[in-house]
Amino acid sequence: MSSRPGEAPSPTESLADAQADWPIDPPLVELDIETHDSGFYDGFSRAVTIPAKVIVSLLIMWAIFFPVNASKTLGAANSTIIATFGGWYVYLVVSLIITCLVLALLPWTGTLRIGPPGEKPEFNRFSWFSMLFGAGIGIGMLTYSTGEPLAHFVNNPDIIRGMAESQSREAVRPAYMYTFLHWGLGAWCTYALVGLAIGYVAHRRDLPLTIRSALAPLFGRVMEGPLGHVVDIVAVVATILGVAVTMGLGVEQFVAGLARLGLGDWLLADDGSASSLAIIVSLVALVGASTISALSGVGRGIKWLSNINMGLSIALLALFAVLGAGIYGLELLGVGLWDYLTTLPQQSLRLWSQDGSVLGAALNQWQLDWTVFYWAWWIAFAPFVGMFIARISRGRTIREYVFGVTVVPSLMCFVWMALVGGTAIELELSGLAGGRIVGAPMSDQLFATLAVLLEPGLALVVAGLVVVLLMTYLVTSADSAILIVNTINGAGDDEGSRRYHILFWGAAIAFVVGSMLILGGIEAIRITMIIGALPFSIVVALMGVAIIKAVSFDLIRKHHGIPTTAQACEEWAEKVTAAE
Repeated sequence: MSSRPGEAPSPTESLADAQADWPIDPPLVELDIETHDSGFYDGFSRAVTIPAKVIVSLLIMWAIFFPVNASKTLGAANSTIIATFGGWYVYLVVSLIITCLVLALLPWTGTLRIGPPGEKPEFNRFSWFSMLFGAGIGIGMLTYSTGEPLAHFVNNPDIIRGMAESQSREAVRPAYMYTFLHWGLGAWCTYALVGLAIGYVAHRRDLPLTIRSALAPLFGRVMEGPLGHVVDIVAVVATILGVAVTMGLGVEQFVAGLARLGLGDWLLADDGSASSLAIIVSLVALVGASTISALSGVGRGIKWLSNINMGLSIALLALFAVLGAGIYGLELLGVGLWDYLTTLPQQSLRLWSQDGSVLGAALNQWQLDWTVFYWAWWIAFAPFVGMFIARISRGRTIREYVFGVTVVPSLMCFVWMALVGGTAIELELSGLAGGRIVGAPMSDQLFATLAVLLEPGLALVVAGLVVVLLMTYLVTSADSAILIVNTINGAGDDEGSRRYHILFWGAAIAFVVGSMLILGGIEAIRITMIIGALPFSIVVALMGVAIIKAVSFDLIRKHHGIPTTAQACEEWAEKVTAAE
């Protein structure tokens, strides 16, 4: 006798009879990724690891031995990709935001758990939030908390269109609208969707914790072969290039901070940027510490560093709230949040296109330099952050996961930029700064703000705090990226004897960042990252389709009493075997 919808088939039925009544098959709960079983690549997928290492190594050698050719080629490729695929990035990110919010808000999907029913989260919420925030955005926040509001204070679409005057009070409101646009749901929904697509199948269906698993709901066992290898290779390269941008920003600011602390003129070049020697010394120290932390695993080094990051960040924010323009910053937060929410659909879908006029070209260039760059950056950073978030989010419901990964970090970014950036803008508007903040390089603007705001002695102490915070954020981001790359290469397993491969990826990150910074500064890293983000953007789009299919089919399975998790599938198979 067949079972009714919503009930599991009786164990006395044969497996064939039970499955004949099922309108849909149980989910795929096994993905066999071939790994080597001996030697240097023991436990690694050589089809992924070797090509990924070769691509990254060739990029490094190209930048080091043929810098002029590399610079010209990368610049030309960047211009072509940005101009051609700008609209693709804009509409892709909009679709990711919609997908995440719909999955979280619908009552049927929001209660599904990333893991077996009743699974408890591995980390408490404070540690969970600290780790995802530190890995996802911490370094960029320190650079852009002053840098982006000030940049839009000087130039933004409203100024370009003559609706506000540069560096005036009228320019502040649109400056924050665009700042929040770039650091809000667009960034975090990109991370959240990639992490959800991976975590859902990894923790519910026991598929390997790797990028290709997220596409298994679409392609099934095909992902065991060459297509799966290509997906993981693209993810590894995108991860290295994405984290290189963040590391590059952090190293530039770290060196600027050391110079502010009076550690020597050798730290800066003639143009005020970090010198080659300073870049090399900083990378050796920071990536060395990151490698040691990565060897200790997520539960020790990364967890505790993330908690330290959060504590220091809160202390720095409190200082700006009390000694800086706290009231003005809160006012900017409220107005900026209102403007962001009320204009989000319009601003997210707007695509400035060149219409042949000078105005159209200026608006289009602004969007390519800012919005499209950010969307590419978040996408390039998504395999690393998404994998990491998936790794630490087992046991949470989709609703808790999405809101925890998107809303809370977005609000934290907004508060940070309103208080820190608002203080810098108020110092400029009041005339106290006299252009010393807005005229400083972006990597030095936070330290310039402290120098204007505080007495010299206190400014030196707080600058030291920022340097320490930068150091912990840099180490956290790099060690998380190293661990994730190692996990992808290890077919989803981050433990075991192959941990010494961590040393290679630590060195690779250092060489990519160092060679690109010395080659052409942070702009060279940005260009390389945008190029690397393009192939992975296709993977992200497929992930969006895959998670919708996975969740929808699980709801159908749940309605008909069909197992939806690896554990349930195993238990049902055991019952049928015992009954037969």
